[in-house]
Parts: sequence; structure tokens; C-alpha cells
Amino acid sequence: MGRTYLVTGGAGFIGSNFVLTLLSQRPDAKVINLDKLTYAGNLRNLERVMEDPRHVFIKGDICDRELLDGIFRDHDPDFVVNFAAESHVDRSISDPSVFVRTNVLGTGCLLDTSKAAWQQGDSWREGKKYLQVSTDEVYGSLGAEGFFTEETPLDPHSPYSASKAAADLLVKAYHDTYGMPVNITRCSNNYGPYQFPEKLIPLIINNCRNLRELPVYGDGMQIRDWLYVEDHCRAILMVLDRGVPGQVYNIGGHNERTNIFIVKAIISHLRELGFEEVSEGLIRHVADRKGHDRRYGIDPAKIGRELGWQPETMFEQGIIKTIDWYLSNDAWLDEVVSGDYQSYYQRQYGGRG
Repeated sequence: MGRTYLVTGGAGFIGSNFVLTLLSQRPDAKVINLDKLTYAGNLRNLERVMEDPRHVFIKGDICDRELLDGIFRDHDPDFVVNFAAESHVDRSISDPSVFVRTNVLGTGCLLDTSKAAWQQGDSWREGKKYLQVSTDEVYGSLGAEGFFTEETPLDPHSPYSASKAAADLLVKAYHDTYGMPVNITRCSNNYGPYQFPEKLIPLIINNCRNLRELPVYGDGMQIRDWLYVEDHCRAILMVLDRGVPGQVYNIGGHNERTNIFIVKAIISHLRELGFEEVSEGLIRHVADRKGHDRRYGIDPAKIGRELGWQPETMFEQGIIKTIDWYLSNDAWLDEVVSGDYQSYYQRQYGGRG
């Protein structure tokens, strides 16, 4: 009999990719997919599995303890994989309270519910595990040299990363205090299909296809380590299967690139595809983000050494796959950028373009 996975935030970018990967690779798995369907959650991401009897979608909030109790009572999940989070730094600067509620209080509700269902006296039911999907941003900013390891002190600089760090510490506390079987994964910048176009890569692709200006924060020389989302999903499955309880695993792509390099790479590929009007002349440098970390870089040696994971998608291949996916799914893109997104874009980038 297969295992049951409660995936929270499973209609979002990484969460939906994880659900699709899981059901593809584990034919006997059952997924309970809980998502609030905020602006970044989209059931169209899950069209391939919405009629699959192995996939049960529930619309709801991870802060709703009564709902969570019912899910555990009805489905008795073996694994909780928590993707549910407000995730965009700019939005956290505008309204930190939403991030505290979902990312910190919501994580606390999930932990409490899991503990109530899984703990038996001083022991825990066999085969249960809680996995918190976190981010390299909890480590703060790097200088020109070095990489984040699992031992790097937490030093978050934005309300978003602070809320994620707080959630990580709650998860760690449940392991250290109660012995709860948990893992924390911290990933670098993901990219790939189904990413909401507030993030750099889909935003630039969408603006290029509409010949809008391409907003770049500051000088564009901020460095990020880019991880193709399918590689991230494989890593999470490995941690669920073989990760040592209580351990943190960094997941990085070995693909450090500056933001301006990313923008120019997208322009170059689109021009190769025949988008002749797209050029670097569309780039517009805008005021830098408050508290903008200069460089992130992850050392994924631990997960490679202990679990055998390695990234399979180098950036040069992944960015082409990503651009081609968005161009082939223009109806999806047009739908998600309508309505509320347009209001957000106007506020964030000044309405030009």
C-alpha cells in the first residue's frame, strides 16, 4: 500500500511541480493537496491530475486548526510537506503581517496538528515525517567568496526571510523538544514551469513577449544560485525517503548568475526564436529593493554526500526549457497576469512599460 502525503501550498509554483513529480514517480502514492488559492495558487497548474483519484484537492488555510484536524482524521498522512508560504520579498516589505501569519503561525498550526496525530506518549508513530520547505534567504547575504552551508548562522534581512527563519526554528524546536521526526530543506532560487510572474524570470519573459520595459533592480549585479524546479522536487523526495530526522539539507543548483545576466540571456534566446523587436534597449534600471541581499550561493555537498542527489539541469539548458514552456503556455500566462497582478505591477514598478 502506498504512502499518503499532505502537501500544503500544492497549487503554487514549487508545490504543484512537486505534486506532479510525486504522482509521476510514485504510482501508489496518495496526495492530499491543501492550498488557500491566493493569487499565486492556480488549479490550472494541476490540470493533469485533478481527475486522478490519487489526488485530493482541499481549498483551505494552514492556520485553520479545525480543518487540519479533519484532514488528519480522515486521511492520516504519513508525510507533511509544507510549501505553503507567502514568498515574495517585495510583498513582505509592503505588508509584513501577512507573512508572519502564514509563514510562522501557519507552520505552528501544522506542527501542532502533526504532533497531536503522530505522538504516542514519548514515542512517535513509525514512518511519519514533517518536512519544512525553506529558503537560502534565511542565511542573509554572502560576500564575493564562500557558500552557505547547513552550519551557516541564520541572518535574515527581509520580513519574508525573517518569517521563514522563524518557521525553521519552530520546526527545529519540535524536534529538539519532542523528538518529532522532521527535516528542513533550504533551496536556492527556483525557476521553471508554473512560476508566478512576480519573480524575475517569468516577469522578464512576459514583458518581452508584450514588448514592455524590463525592470531591473539597481545595477542588476545581484548574484543568485539558480535551481531548476524539477531538480528541487527530486531532492525533496530523497530527503523524505532517507533524510536523517532533525537534519537540514541545503539544495542548490551550482548555477550562480547575476540578475542582469539572466535578463540578457532571456532576450538573447527570444531573439533567436524570432522575437526581433526584443532587445536590451527594453531594460530599465529601477530603484533597488530595500535591504537587497547582494549574493546567495549554496553548498549542496551534504545532500550529495549523504543522499546521492545532484542537480541535473544546468542553467543554459534550464532557461531554454523554461522560456519555451512559457511561450507554449501563453494562455496560462495571460490568465495569471490579469486582474490583481496588474495592480501589483503598477505599484511595484511605477506603471511604466
